[in-house]
Amino acid sequence: MSNFWDDSLSGFWSAWIIVLTLGSIAFAFWILYANRKTDKVPDADGNVETTGHAADEIEEYDNPLPRWWFQLYVATVIFSLGYLLLYPGLGNFTGLLGWTQEGQWEQEVARAEERFTPIFAQYQEIPIPELAQDAEAMQVAERIYLNNCAVCHGANARGGYGFPNLTNDDWLYGGEPEQIMTSLIRGRNGLMPSFQSLGEGNIERVTQHVLSLSGLEHDAEQAEQGAAVYASVCAACHGQEGTGNTALGAPNLTNDIWLYQAPGQSVADSVRQTLRNGRNGHMPAQEAYIGEERVHLVAAYVYSLRFRD
Repeated sequence: MSNFWDDSLSGFWSAWIIVLTLGSIAFAFWILYANRKTDKVPDADGNVETTGHAADEIEEYDNPLPRWWFQLYVATVIFSLGYLLLYPGLGNFTGLLGWTQEGQWEQEVARAEERFTPIFAQYQEIPIPELAQDAEAMQVAERIYLNNCAVCHGANARGGYGFPNLTNDDWLYGGEPEQIMTSLIRGRNGLMPSFQSLGEGNIERVTQHVLSLSGLEHDAEQAEQGAAVYASVCAACHGQEGTGNTALGAPNLTNDIWLYQAPGQSVADSVRQTLRNGRNGHMPAQEAYIGEERVHLVAAYVYSLRFRD
């Protein structure tokens, strides 16, 4: 029987679970068995004494359990013992069938891989721009996206606070097929350092300058003063004109698209918060989770989003 036992529990706790489980079943069965009959005899009129219990003026007769009820319980006991013999449920005993939820999951994954891998391999041979035009392939890709990407970027791919909108042309790391593939395969780690050391005065001046880059309402005098500070501490990443740098993942500051603007928050407050506290963005690598073939499909799906109405 050594093949039917594992070492997930100590011997004491395994034995404790076995005794508790089987003991509970046996005790419940004994209670019903002991009460299957009654020594009360109906009188001449067929009446049976009551137990003395009453609720809402309804008295409880001292009758045994109906035979079918008792037999049904016996059947459930037999079923439960058979189940515990075949499947895990008694401590370290794994069951005669050797079934595990992990094993069942692995079998289902293996069947799915056998069925779908040739289809994904076929799609992988098609260039992303061409694949993005294949409606059937994009239906498959959309399901993969919804299962793996929608939790961050949204079911409609329009992103959210801290998660990029994938339906526009504002791409932190570039939106060409090769760049999208790199993001999916390798992941991305964005870092905006804190500039608390500039002091509140300079933070406000840089904020006003950043607002001016997008043509938003701003204090012209402070924006002009902030231009020099911006040039010395911000331009290296975001560019002198504020148009960003896809090689670094530095956002474009001229298009009035703000990744970290919370609902109800003004752009100015969002910029101030970013300058004070910095930002850390992380896009996990997906190849290890979904495989290279599915990454290719998702890349085509994301690439296709910008061309949709």
